[in-house]
Amino acid sequence: MTTTHSVLRRRSAAASVALLAATPLIMLAGAPAAQAATSKACDGGGFAVLGKTGASGFDGAVAAPTARFVVQGKYTRFDIDPADFAVYDYAFTGAANPADITGGRPTPVYASKIPDHRGLVLTSPITLQVRGTDLVVSRGGTGGLSMKIQAKDCAQGGIFQMEPARGDGTPTRIVHRLAGEAFYFDNANFRAQLGRFLGSECQNSQTGPPSRFCVKVTPRVNIANNISAAFVLRDSAQVATRVPQASCGPDFTNQLGLSDTRDHCGGMSIWDVASGGRMGMVTGEDSTEVANPPTVCVTDCQAQNRVKGRLANLGFPFPVPDGSKLTPRTSDDGLGAPLTP
Repeated sequence: MTTTHSVLRRRSAAASVALLAATPLIMLAGAPAAQAATSKACDGGGFAVLGKTGASGFDGAVAAPTARFVVQGKYTRFDIDPADFAVYDYAFTGAANPADITGGRPTPVYASKIPDHRGLVLTSPITLQVRGTDLVVSRGGTGGLSMKIQAKDCAQGGIFQMEPARGDGTPTRIVHRLAGEAFYFDNANFRAQLGRFLGSECQNSQTGPPSRFCVKVTPRVNIANNISAAFVLRDSAQVATRVPQASCGPDFTNQLGLSDTRDHCGGMSIWDVASGGRMGMVTGEDSTEVANPPTVCVTDCQAQNRVKGRLANLGFPFPVPDGSKLTPRTSDDGLGAPLTP
């Protein structure tokens, strides 16, 4: 049986062979990323939340509950705290799908994604849009505070993002903590090809030229576990900056001095998200593409950039070697750091 991971591994091998060949490069393309969260990966998906369902559809305001409420989908589920829109217990359900990355198991991903509103409070009714596989839930509050969560109920793809905004225009600090067996790791498939240009428009592996579909390989921090061979994802920041945690990160990443992996813990990350920016995640094949950074966007940002399979996809090693896992798992470093300008 061919697994998603074995497909990724073959793509990685094919990319490596092409890079060793004489230039110009042949096209290096991964699976169509645009389809990962829009076709078979989403078959039968849909959320039920606050008494509303994607099957019947709803667009309107509902009273905010006093306690956490459940967002339950076929493929994913999570809880939202109405007080601050912190997210808890984000997980894949393991429901059957050709694009499944869990091996058919319920798979925890994030224990929590907690924003710090620094005294501002969410007070309005909840605005809820739920239709088909798509969900938008938002709430406003004091001092121009607003929070929006967008999600898609799919087996993989660009399926979640959190968007804070404040009247004073300052960033919101969001702390991610991973759940269960999930861990951050330095992806060795990317590190092996640092500095090379890959993608369908590349003319040369050394010079590119760089473009939307010819991208220079930089270090990649992914999330995986050692249980499901196709389970892989990454934090996806748009107008957001990770806050370094000086006591974290194995020695080899610190020696290289590369900001992508330097001072990064194995089970948590801290992000300062610009007002109107977003903190999202991409899962499955989308998370191992050699892609350009997200565009600068602070209004109606989308969960993923659709590239129609024109980027190289390097996959990831499974099981992840211990030497690639970022350690220690958590640290208090960075929690009290000044906000990123």
